[in-house]
Amino acid sequence: MSRRKENTGFICENCHKVVQPLSNGSFRNHCPFCLFSKHLDIVPGDRESECHGLMKPIAKKIHTKKGIQIMHQCISCGHIMVNRMAEDEQGDDMTFILSLPIK
Repeated sequence: MSRRKENTGFICENCHKVVQPLSNGSFRNHCPFCLFSKHLDIVPGDRESECHGLMKPIAKKIHTKKGIQIMHQCISCGHIMVNRMAEDEQGDDMTFILSLPIK
Protein backbone atom coordinates (compact mmCIF):
# COMPACT_ATOMS: atom_id res chain seq x y z
CA MET A 1 0.00 0.00 0.00
CA SER A 2 1.42 3.38 -0.93
CA ARG A 3 1.85 6.19 1.59
CA ARG A 4 -0.59 8.28 -0.44
CA LYS A 5 -3.26 5.58 0.01
CA GLU A 6 -2.54 5.36 3.76
CA ASN A 7 -2.92 9.14 4.22
CA THR A 8 -6.69 9.31 3.83
CA GLY A 9 -9.40 10.69 6.06
CA PHE A 10 -11.74 8.33 7.87
CA ILE A 11 -14.71 8.16 10.22
CA CYS A 12 -13.66 6.97 13.67
CA GLU A 13 -15.27 3.64 14.52
CA ASN A 14 -15.34 4.60 18.22
CA CYS A 15 -16.62 8.21 18.38
CA HIS A 16 -17.90 8.45 14.76
CA LYS A 17 -16.27 11.83 14.11
CA VAL A 18 -14.80 12.72 10.71
CA VAL A 19 -10.99 12.66 10.83
CA GLN A 20 -9.00 14.57 8.21
CA PRO A 21 -5.76 13.19 6.69
CA LEU A 22 -2.48 14.72 7.81
CA SER A 23 -0.96 17.36 5.56
CA ASN A 24 2.58 17.27 6.95
CA GLY A 25 3.92 14.27 4.97
CA SER A 26 3.04 11.72 7.64
CA PHE A 27 -0.15 9.70 8.07
CA ARG A 28 -2.69 9.52 10.88
CA ASN A 29 -3.05 6.22 12.72
CA HIS A 30 -5.56 7.18 15.41
CA CYS A 31 -8.50 9.51 16.02
CA PRO A 32 -7.41 12.93 17.35
CA PHE A 33 -10.68 13.27 19.30
CA CYS A 34 -10.98 10.02 21.29
CA LEU A 35 -7.45 8.69 20.51
CA PHE A 36 -8.76 5.24 19.50
CA SER A 37 -6.87 3.40 16.77
CA LYS A 38 -7.52 0.28 14.71
CA HIS A 39 -5.48 -2.94 14.91
CA LEU A 40 -4.12 -3.09 11.36
CA ASP A 41 -0.43 -3.86 11.96
CA ILE A 42 1.59 -6.61 13.58
CA VAL A 43 4.78 -4.59 13.10
CA PRO A 44 4.21 -0.82 12.59
CA GLY A 45 3.32 -0.14 8.95
CA ASP A 46 2.99 -3.74 7.72
CA ARG A 47 -0.86 -3.86 7.57
CA GLU A 48 -0.64 -7.62 8.28
CA SER A 49 -3.01 -7.94 11.26
CA GLU A 50 -6.14 -9.96 10.65
CA CYS A 51 -7.73 -8.75 13.91
CA HIS A 52 -8.92 -5.24 12.89
CA GLY A 53 -10.25 -4.64 16.41
CA LEU A 54 -10.44 -1.19 17.99
CA MET A 55 -7.40 -0.15 19.99
CA LYS A 56 -8.08 1.80 23.17
CA PRO A 57 -5.62 4.42 24.45
CA ILE A 58 -4.34 3.05 27.78
CA ALA A 59 -1.27 5.13 28.63
CA LYS A 60 1.33 7.57 27.38
CA LYS A 61 5.08 7.09 27.09
CA ILE A 62 7.66 9.84 27.14
CA HIS A 63 10.40 9.14 24.58
CA THR A 64 13.51 11.34 24.62
CA LYS A 65 13.58 11.69 20.81
CA LYS A 66 9.97 11.05 19.75
CA GLY A 67 8.25 13.01 22.53
CA ILE A 68 4.91 11.86 23.95
CA GLN A 69 3.63 8.62 22.48
CA ILE A 70 0.21 7.01 22.95
CA MET A 71 0.06 3.36 24.04
CA HIS A 72 -2.93 1.48 22.60
CA GLN A 73 -4.31 -1.95 23.51
CA CYS A 74 -6.59 -3.89 21.18
CA ILE A 75 -9.94 -4.55 22.86
CA SER A 76 -10.38 -7.72 20.76
CA CYS A 77 -7.04 -9.53 21.14
CA GLY A 78 -5.04 -7.53 23.71
CA HIS A 79 -2.15 -6.59 21.38
CA ILE A 80 -0.31 -3.45 22.56
CA MET A 81 1.28 -0.86 20.23
CA VAL A 82 2.76 2.62 20.70
CA ASN A 83 1.97 5.47 18.28
CA ARG A 84 3.36 8.96 17.87
CA MET A 85 1.09 11.91 18.48
CA ALA A 86 -0.23 13.67 15.40
CA GLU A 87 1.00 17.24 14.97
CA ASP A 88 -1.22 19.25 12.62
CA GLU A 89 -4.19 21.61 12.58
CA GLN A 90 -6.50 18.78 13.79
CA GLY A 91 -4.04 17.74 16.50
CA ASP A 92 -4.62 15.19 19.21
CA ASP A 93 -6.69 16.08 22.27
CA MET A 94 -3.89 17.07 24.67
CA THR A 95 -6.22 17.18 27.68
CA PHE A 96 -7.07 13.52 27.08
CA ILE A 97 -3.42 12.57 26.45
CA LEU A 98 -2.27 14.29 29.65
CA SER A 99 -4.96 12.43 31.62
CA LEU A 100 -3.52 9.04 30.56
CA PRO A 101 -1.15 7.33 33.02
CA ILE A 102 2.58 7.25 32.19
CA LYS A 103 4.09 3.82 31.41
